[in-house]
Amino acid sequence: MKKSLKFLGVLLCSITGALFLTMCSGSDKKNESATTSSSAESQTKTITFWHLDTTEEQQAAWRTIADRFEAKHPGVKIEITVIANDGFKQKLSTVMQSGWSPDVFRSWGGGVMYDQEDAGMLRDISGLVKNNKYVAQVGKGAMGVYADGNKQFGLPYDMGVVGFWYNPVILQECGLTTDDFATWTKFLDSCKKIKAKGYAPIALGEQETWTGHYWWTYIAQRLGGQEDFLNAYNGTNGGAFNKGSFLKAMEMLKEFVDTKPFQEGFMATSQTEQEALVADRKAAITLMGQWAPSTGRDNSTTGGGDPFGFMPFPMIEGGKDELVNAQGGGNGYCIGKDAPDEAVEFLLSFYEPENYKIIIKDLNGIPILPGYDDLIDDNAKKVVKAVSEAKYYQLYYDQFLPSAVGEDIKDATAGIFAGTMTPQQACDKIQKSWEANK
Repeated sequence: MKKSLKFLGVLLCSITGALFLTMCSGSDKKNESATTSSSAESQTKTITFWHLDTTEEQQAAWRTIADRFEAKHPGVKIEITVIANDGFKQKLSTVMQSGWSPDVFRSWGGGVMYDQEDAGMLRDISGLVKNNKYVAQVGKGAMGVYADGNKQFGLPYDMGVVGFWYNPVILQECGLTTDDFATWTKFLDSCKKIKAKGYAPIALGEQETWTGHYWWTYIAQRLGGQEDFLNAYNGTNGGAFNKGSFLKAMEMLKEFVDTKPFQEGFMATSQTEQEALVADRKAAITLMGQWAPSTGRDNSTTGGGDPFGFMPFPMIEGGKDELVNAQGGGNGYCIGKDAPDEAVEFLLSFYEPENYKIIIKDLNGIPILPGYDDLIDDNAKKVVKAVSEAKYYQLYYDQFLPSAVGEDIKDATAGIFAGTMTPQQACDKIQKSWEANK
């Protein structure tokens, strides 16, 4: 895991203005990466491409981008493997343990990427991308998510934010506006009003555990701000993840869970069902990333459901953080250790206008290149604004921290939701994992 200089200089730096200024199945066998076929097509170079966009429309979008690249690069074949989100990391980890990595694969950067770097599974592509005209338009904050100092291992295609996605119809019926969620106290009172109207205040799909960990990390951020995170991360000023604002955040989460704000059966609900509950007017709010509106629409049981609104996570009275600050991260791709130059060229082709339009329109990307405002809706524009205005932008804990720590964070917070752990036990689990894996 890389240390605090990287943290301070790249991932937790403000990326204010960066976005405004810069706005199916395949094999996983080792010998299939960028190999030359021995058949009649002996000159064909195969590039393995792994993504996790599973709907028919999304798969067609990536196939179109791949087909365009193949047409411009005779002798190159893009072999696509599609793996659902909840199994993607495990599958990728398994094949990498065998010493093989896909040529181009989905990545969120941060600590998981650093683990892959330390294992020697990534290719440094700095020299191949530094002079690209599109790369030059991407903000340093977004690029930094996929870098280790001067080494670039991948590229982002969008950058988003986690926040409250809500059903405007439910809020209106309950006589509530976004101002009624600006502080934690107001938020708790508003949840009571929503529940009194017969709706679940919060949709949660804790079956996959990463969905719920945002609650602890956001409460902790609002309480302690960047200062407390840095102290816990660096072990300075007595900072640790099992005391202070982090323990207080877990206690507040436990108190919130005890109010029963979620839908029935939330521990067995999937992430896609979580967003669909808001779209289908079954729950008022979900804490999720920028993909929530499209996921809700695509998985609605009522033919698309209601449109979503967006608002930031509430301020907490007496906390150090500001309402303008945010958590989030980018979506992008990394390059495997044995990938040929053509794989990097394929990744760069995502930024070409004809392809980037597909990424924005059909893959729900939040643009990090200029000139695409006409392709995004008001919610996406709110996300762009939220990311660009954040003074402190925190990459998801489960992505920034080492992968083992991220897993323990998700397990610990799941223990709070399930009622099987106390706040102190949950925080001790996280701190122990951090000390063992930092």
